Amino acid sequence: MTSNQPSVLIVEDESAQREVLKYNLEAEGFEVVMAENGDEALLLVREENPDLIVLDWMLPNVSGIEVCRRIKADPETRGIPIVMLSARGDEGDRVRGLETGADDYVVKPYSVVELMARLRTQLRRTRPTTMGERLVHDDIVLDSAEHRVFRDGEPLHLGPTEFRLLSTLMEKPGRVWTREQLLDRVWGRDIYVDMRTIDVHVGRLRKALMANGGSNPVRTVRGTGYALG
Repeated sequence: MTSNQPSVLIVEDESAQREVLKYNLEAEGFEVVMAENGDEALLLVREENPDLIVLDWMLPNVSGIEVCRRIKADPETRGIPIVMLSARGDEGDRVRGLETGADDYVVKPYSVVELMARLRTQLRRTRPTTMGERLVHDDIVLDSAEHRVFRDGEPLHLGPTEFRLLSTLMEKPGRVWTREQLLDRVWGRDIYVDMRTIDVHVGRLRKALMANGGSNPVRTVRGTGYALG
């Protein structure tokens, strides 16, 4: 996955439906990974760590409901929003899907425009910077639309990598990001970067954030990685 584009895993056993979803999601700027059954989906969720999952209820072998339950039961993946697709439109089915952990439930046949809007709504929760949102943590403000950062009202000068690093940390203040997770999010999986390079850029980010005398907001978690606050 590249770092700037939000990623989505499509889990759908009908190839025509997969291709329609892939086409529309890529047109919206998503990176797309596809699975055609539940077992493959569970493997890809751990390997790819997508920002969103579009999950069909009716899958061969492991059902979409069971895939949803397992993803939400795993502390490593439970935070990934799941939008469930189903031809089952009864209220009881909707309730079952949502109670299993789905974050939204869309009945087939659906409007592609509406589905994209629902996915963007979920993305605002998990990766607000990709939607041009302003993030605020204590006295730090990051405006992703204008690509500017302020601390205590004063503008800060950050390089592109430090900006992406800060935006990732600000999406979930307090969360501990491992170096591997930061590498995937900030640099992308297709680029080789030495782990020590991450430490160098964290050092530059700290220096920029403390340029006007503020305290150091980036915490080192020994043996693991970094967190904001």
